[in-house]
Amino acid sequence: MDFTFHHICIETDRYKESVDFYCGILDFEIIKETSNFHGRDFNAWLKKEKIYIELQTPKKQELIKYEEEKITLGIVHVCFLVEDLEWSMNRIAELGYTRFKQKDGKNIYSVEETKLCKIIAPEGTIIEFREEEI
Repeated sequence: MDFTFHHICIETDRYKESVDFYCGILDFEIIKETSNFHGRDFNAWLKKEKIYIELQTPKKQELIKYEEEKITLGIVHVCFLVEDLEWSMNRIAELGYTRFKQKDGKNIYSVEETKLCKIIAPEGTIIEFREEEI
């Protein structure tokens, strides 16, 4: 079976803050936004180049169910390649976003000889940035 990547779906109870983050900080654009979408307050499609994010609020009736079942996270983080890691992180900081996930007190650090940086989106998704492919 052949397939290709389509989108990342992120559920958030901080919808406005998440939209502001992805559009204002990471330069995604809203290409479609629907209110009252299948029991959700909002469902939006965000796009940047060939990357799509489906951003949605939780279904109202599932909030209690999720808490009772103690469901753990599926996706741990999302990673984007950038041409210049230091410039990109400085730009994010200049835009006023400061939720960096530091290691040893540093925003940019090395893991297996590869420099990377992680920030935490308003809904808790960890966004990793790196310059090099594996």
